Amino acid sequence: MFFPLISLVSCLVAHVAAVPTPSSNVGHDHSHNVRRALPGTWYHDEDHPAHSLFKRAPGDGSTYATVGTPAWSAGFPQSSPDPNALPAEWVNALNAAVSAGKIPNIPQSSNTPGTNPVYPTGFNPNGPEICSATAKCRIPGDIWDAPDGLFASSFDDGPTPSTPTLVNFLGSVNQTTTHFMIGINFLYYPNQFLAAFNAGHDIAVHTWTHPYMTTLSNLQIVGQLGWTMQMIHNSTGGRVPKYWRPPYGDSDARVTAIAKEVFGLQTIIWNHDTEDWNNGTPQTIGVSMTGFLASPKSPGLIILEHELTDNTVNGFIGAYPQIQSTGWKFSSLVKAIGDGRTYRNAQNSLSNDVQPDGILISPPSNVTTSSSSSSSSSSSSSSSSGSSSSSTTSSSSSSTTSSASSASNHDSGSDTKSSSALSATFVPISTHITLLILCLTSALIVGS
Repeated sequence: MFFPLISLVSCLVAHVAAVPTPSSNVGHDHSHNVRRALPGTWYHDEDHPAHSLFKRAPGDGSTYATVGTPAWSAGFPQSSPDPNALPAEWVNALNAAVSAGKIPNIPQSSNTPGTNPVYPTGFNPNGPEICSATAKCRIPGDIWDAPDGLFASSFDDGPTPSTPTLVNFLGSVNQTTTHFMIGINFLYYPNQFLAAFNAGHDIAVHTWTHPYMTTLSNLQIVGQLGWTMQMIHNSTGGRVPKYWRPPYGDSDARVTAIAKEVFGLQTIIWNHDTEDWNNGTPQTIGVSMTGFLASPKSPGLIILEHELTDNTVNGFIGAYPQIQSTGWKFSSLVKAIGDGRTYRNAQNSLSNDVQPDGILISPPSNVTTSSSSSSSSSSSSSSSSGSSSSSTTSSSSSSTTSSASSASNHDSGSDTKSSSALSATFVPISTHITLLILCLTSALIVGS
């Protein structure tokens, strides 16, 4: 009678001694010892669908084509992204978010170029259902204000030929800024992008072709955000942006939810506008800045500025001494908010700490792009789609084209852990189960 018990105990002791346990440096989502450049925790929520969208690279790990080469630009849309040719991972993540009720079922807006979007009769843009940023409705979690006393600097619409002028000036005063960059502009001005990135400036998302986002279908929104994130990822050694700004400030509950639920992006608007985009001159920009800088220090300033032309850049340069003299503390916007980390998987543009993040697919090489032959201007808006935003996009993503291999097997956990973490975490679990079954079987046999 004692033999089954002895056999079982002996087997369990041997099993515990033999099966390795994960070491403290295995990837997981609570505090752990990491390299000095990282805080005690770095992650975004494990249940966030963005984890399954893009292939991560070992440490970061992928070999990225040199910025500006044909291999680097291959596979990216040459105009507005085709919603029928998106990576399957992105479409599947959108469908999952819609099915889970995380994407509000509200209609697209409509507009004519140069006018603010309008919603169908009966839908209030200031109401909680729509909450249009164009109507100054603030969605909880969106960022409109900087911390008290801070001048949180950012510039839209880069890269452009004027980007180096801005970068060089800020370098001369030992500062950096946040660039909300248009994806397709990377294709036109790769060296200007590099001037900003290599100088340690922060890179964030400003969509692929600068449309009014609330006029787009769900799939079109995914394309505008996804391709821009992919371009930033491939051009920065695997960094994954945390923030985006909607062109024209045009966002609502649906657009913000897609950005957050599908891509993990936080929306940033602004609390003052220089209107430098409206044929601004250094003089008119200076007048606007003087008024903003004279305001109380609470809340802090997030001023809409652009690196569109030398005029817009020089308007900021001329006003810069007033920032100091009026007692504002200058900071790159994305360093002034949240945890101060520029990217979801790296401290900043110069830090040597890029970690795998499961956000981006492999560098694109054979993605079918939009058949449209005309290139979009960086400031043009995309036409609204006739497809309803309320319907769940088709899950038969065989029509979509992935720019690399298909999505990782979610059940195996390969979309949320690096391969080294998997081998140290998931394999022992299966080994434990197998050995326990063997122990119990052996004990039963001995007992019989």
